[in-house]
Amino acid sequence: MIKKVDHVGVAVNNLEEALKFYTEMLGLTLEGVEVVEDQKVKVAFLPVGDTEIELLESTDPEGPIAKYIEKKGEGIQHIAFRVDDIEKALEEMKRKGVRLIDEKPRYGAGGAKIAFLHPKSTYGVLVELSERK
Repeated sequence: MIKKVDHVGVAVNNLEEALKFYTEMLGLTLEGVEVVEDQKVKVAFLPVGDTEIELLESTDPEGPIAKYIEKKGEGIQHIAFRVDDIEKALEEMKRKGVRLIDEKPRYGAGGAKIAFLHPKSTYGVLVELSERK
């Protein structure tokens, strides 16, 4: 079911400052920036081989990234795994007893269909399933 690590989401307070580290210090290339209104987040895409780092800055103090940073601080917020058929993957996870945050996929950054699995079922890691065409 899992094809590869799609991306690692990193929650940051200041996207511009974080980008300086990832581009100037690590030498990664910024592929683009997108605002996902539904998730109240601005996302910067930094490819690394056939996966990428996504830097996530909240666009709203009540958004999920702002709340995450308030509770846990900046850092890795989620790991996303690529799947071919997200609906089928969600059905399988549910059948296996995995607690879902999203029963149905929603729109994510980069045109992906995404859904999250609850950290209480994944040993404390927020896991995202991602389908890209």
